[in-house]
Amino acid sequence: MNPGTRMPESSETPSNASGAAAERTVLGEADIARALTRIAHEIVERNKGAADLLLLGIPTRGVQLARRLAERLAQIEPTFSGEHGTLDVTMYRDDLRRQPTRAVGQTVLPGSLDGTIDDKVVVLVDDVLFSGRTIRAALDALNDLGRPRVVQLAALVDRGHRELPIRADYVGKNLPTSRSERVRVRLADVDGGADAVVISEATPAASPASTSPASTAPSSTERGAR
Repeated sequence: MNPGTRMPESSETPSNASGAAAERTVLGEADIARALTRIAHEIVERNKGAADLLLLGIPTRGVQLARRLAERLAQIEPTFSGEHGTLDVTMYRDDLRRQPTRAVGQTVLPGSLDGTIDDKVVVLVDDVLFSGRTIRAALDALNDLGRPRVVQLAALVDRGHRELPIRADYVGKNLPTSRSERVRVRLADVDGGADAVVISEATPAASPASTSPASTAPSSTERGAR
């Protein structure tokens, strides 16, 4: 056999041995755009308009998704004020003892709210819904801001594996996954390139420790078992 034909095989072997996972795209740019438009229509329909509606994105990508949803809501419902903000949940997480060096973000509310969310219809926006622990932290954070009339949840992707009794009101894509898989949401205004949702498959060459639920779940983009 010509030795030259063997070079590609030998060059791929170290990559596979190191645990590099193949990715497959489950949502492309157009899919994400359609999902957000559909969610915006569902929000208006469910709430019979957009009065007193406030979108709060959970960092990082939930913030950008909240902004995009606000733009769509303004197009659908001219009376919508376009109000959206950021809800940082870092200090309310239940895994701070495991990862005490987390950077604390900032909660930003629209200036018209005067620092309170009382009597608002708050829609929490996140990229991937996984264990539900991040949303639990978000609910605790909301308690320190006021008493909203109702709290709803919008997630671009619901990958299952809930650990708490939390359910999304609006979902862009229900995506069955195994715990050893990683779901990544990539947004052009955060990551560069095109919008996409990709899954990294578990590799056979990976060690048992790297494929166990405890080690892989936290590394998903839901900031995992958050």
